[in-house]
Amino acid sequence: MPSEETRRVSDLATLKAFGHPLRMKLYRALYIARSATASQLAEQVDEAVSLVSYHLRKLADHGLIEEAEQQGTDARERWWRPASHGLTFHDEDFRDAPEKAATHSAIGRLSFDQHIELYRRYLDSYRSWSDEWRSASFSSEFLGRLTAEELASLSREMHTLIRRYEDEGRAREESGDTEGRENVALHIYGFPFRT
Repeated sequence: MPSEETRRVSDLATLKAFGHPLRMKLYRALYIARSATASQLAEQVDEAVSLVSYHLRKLADHGLIEEAEQQGTDARERWWRPASHGLTFHDEDFRDAPEKAATHSAIGRLSFDQHIELYRRYLDSYRSWSDEWRSASFSSEFLGRLTAEELASLSREMHTLIRRYEDEGRAREESGDTEGRENVALHIYGFPFRT
């Protein structure tokens, strides 16, 4: 059973293991599916099953994913699932050495690039979504004047709210309420800037 807690990645080896573009995509796809085989994930990311299997094992070596209960009839297929409710990466865990800081920054940029690509795909397919989904989707920007403490508090409150919606949606889906349910991405950034 995966942990219901969010895992804080604080070591460089695990950060590097996660920081491969394909591994990040695989983790995201597995997080959404909750459990899947290498062949199912390979279809989603358009890569060879052998390559996907290799990268899944690397994620498992660092405890980011784990084997899941067999769900199909093919005993040769290994099922995988995330080992925790999610992952977090904090600056303070990687600032004590230049290599750590550089790796943390590089993975942050890679993650951001993947978020942009996901949103671009949505914009490119915007008209293919129903009026209901187009009306529900949003993009906004907040430009406020906050202290670091206020920004941290805002982050905690937003994460609590998002987690509540995610947990309620999963519970409803598991009880059979699947009508109209889609994968939803919500990318939130809070950072200081100077003009």
